[in-house]
Amino acid sequence: MRNRADVLDLAILGRLADGPQHGYELRKSLMTSLGVFRTLSFGSLYPRLRSLEERGLVTSSSAQTGALPHALAGRRSRIVYELTTVGKEHLAESLATWDPTAWDDDAFDVRFSMFSVTDHTTRLRILEGRRARVLERREASRAAQAKMRERRDAYTLELQRHGLDLLERELGWLDGLIAAERTGAGPGTPLAGPAVGHPDTPTPSPDTSGSDR
Repeated sequence: MRNRADVLDLAILGRLADGPQHGYELRKSLMTSLGVFRTLSFGSLYPRLRSLEERGLVTSSSAQTGALPHALAGRRSRIVYELTTVGKEHLAESLATWDPTAWDDDAFDVRFSMFSVTDHTTRLRILEGRRARVLERREASRAAQAKMRERRDAYTLELQRHGLDLLERELGWLDGLIAAERTGAGPGTPLAGPAVGHPDTPTPSPDTSGSDR
């Protein structure tokens, strides 16, 4: 995934894999389930949908009232998008591969949201890559904090401390996920040793006595 447009394309395909959706529903789904798209506009969404359709990955059709199931039923005619066979194959291939961009901030969230349909090896590689990326940021943050401590005001130092705390918590969360993948326990399964939580909850600092790899 080379840029944000590629990340958005993958997110769209992943949501459409659950079934056909019209643009409004698709935008709402992306905004509420993926923080990276919380400000997604129709001006960004529809050009990507057109591009995906031109590539044969998505097809669109006008659905009349009552022609669609569940949440789409009872609405006036709207353009509905769904994956083509080629689109499903492309999505499967994308989820079975990885490169360093897969653990960038935006791409990682999208990839992680589809881990349930991603193979074990790919999940582990992405988690390990993300951990290495966050570890680099933590060490850089520590170095910057130590170097600039005497020159920064109390509020700037507090902001740095907060950022470092978030990195520590994400490392703890990733350590737990990686351990679960390696043991086959799966996320949410209690593991032996200290409890590990999500980045949004307090987590003990990871054990730094072993290898960082």
